Amino acid sequence: MELSIIPKPVKINYAEGVFSSKEKPSLIKKEVKIHEDGMIDTSAAQDGYRLIISKDNITAQAPSPAGIHNAEETFRQLLLSNYNDGCLTLPCAEIIDYPRFSWRGFMLDCSRYFYSVSFIKKLLDLLSLHHINRFHWHLTDDQGWRLPVKEYPLLTEIGSRRLDNRFPFPTYTEGFYTEEEIKSVVEYASSRYIEVIPEVDLPGHASAILASYPGLGCSGGPYRVEDRFGIFEDALCAGNDQIFDMIEKIFDTLVNLFPSKWVHIGGDEVLFNRWQNCPKCQKKLKELNLEKINELQSWITYRLAQMLKERGKTAVGWDEVLEDSPKFKLPKDTVIMSWRGSEAGLKAAKLGHKVIMSPNTEGCYLDYKHSPEAEEIGRTLGTASVFDTYSMKAAPENISKEDASNILGGHCTLFSEVIYAGKIAEYMLFPRLCALAEAVWTPENNKDFEDFSKRLIVHRKRLDSLDVNQYRGKLK
Repeated sequence: MELSIIPKPVKINYAEGVFSSKEKPSLIKKEVKIHEDGMIDTSAAQDGYRLIISKDNITAQAPSPAGIHNAEETFRQLLLSNYNDGCLTLPCAEIIDYPRFSWRGFMLDCSRYFYSVSFIKKLLDLLSLHHINRFHWHLTDDQGWRLPVKEYPLLTEIGSRRLDNRFPFPTYTEGFYTEEEIKSVVEYASSRYIEVIPEVDLPGHASAILASYPGLGCSGGPYRVEDRFGIFEDALCAGNDQIFDMIEKIFDTLVNLFPSKWVHIGGDEVLFNRWQNCPKCQKKLKELNLEKINELQSWITYRLAQMLKERGKTAVGWDEVLEDSPKFKLPKDTVIMSWRGSEAGLKAAKLGHKVIMSPNTEGCYLDYKHSPEAEEIGRTLGTASVFDTYSMKAAPENISKEDASNILGGHCTLFSEVIYAGKIAEYMLFPRLCALAEAVWTPENNKDFEDFSKRLIVHRKRLDSLDVNQYRGKLK
């Protein structure tokens, strides 16, 4: 009898005998320093644990509360699959486990589709089960603004509502999270040792902002909260200093609601046509003595990073923010989330930035179809099989030790353009989220996709018992 656990532990040492109980046993917890048996002394190792199954009891040892929690979640997996007919039976064993990376993340886009708080909490439970410890909450985009900002009430009054063009008659979709709901999500996540990182996308993907406050755009409108998907030309006007008044209040709101030291500022897919033809933007370009219009984004990114630093926060940006200007260099403490492949992440690591790998070319975009069959749901921008996700390498083998030290870990994302319900989201996430969890937890030389596939058979039954919808097609 072998223990089936996802993500795969660093080591399982089996012993003679069996633990058997007709009741669900309590886990004995001991917070102790653990350095022997290969448990390295790093920030990642603080999430590690030792789970000892003897004939008489089950004990969790760990150097931190987070490690104890991860041991509990591994134990929960064993309960879900091995507690049958009123009896728990497990082989005696010692599980020694710790993560490869300290950052093991998942992003949920709640702008294009507004997911309920109850669904988000269900996902947090599932993230915790798989030792995922970062929840990246994508709260704003062209298709909806979900964050309450007291000083700018139209952001939610207007910016949270858009036409739903799936229907032949006028139908609207809307919603935003109250302060109380956001705090409840943050607290729920924190109790599971998951850090919630909010994202407010700036200065592009701003249709919902501009529909609410048209004076912050280059043309003054008219604007609308977008019911289409894609990249749009309108962005916040770089020549209008009032955008920073609004951003100040947005950041103050984030500081109040989110204890995380990180705030994601977006920065992706900004188009510069409006700035090129805007007298205020051209004036600002001359004032700052800049040559190219795209350098205005570097200036904005620099200011946003400084504003967050003043509030004790660190900026995270999509990899476009690396495209800085000579005058406004990207602050060294800005964290880069590499999404257009891994090259930008490797470049950022060489430049000394901390990096989170989330390459859309390596199975990290879970809104992509599982396979190319016409019947499969998902975006048609590409496919991402379970094998692709499992094979993602946050730190390639040929990277230098110094550069590798700048890679915090890996991240997967679910953008919700075509994901119109929680059950569809679950189908897109599982079992690829299981694969990602192993890709960023388990040592590279301990990974084995065939072995993962066998363990997944048992793990699927656990997910079924938790009422999780799953993709059940080919894994490769």
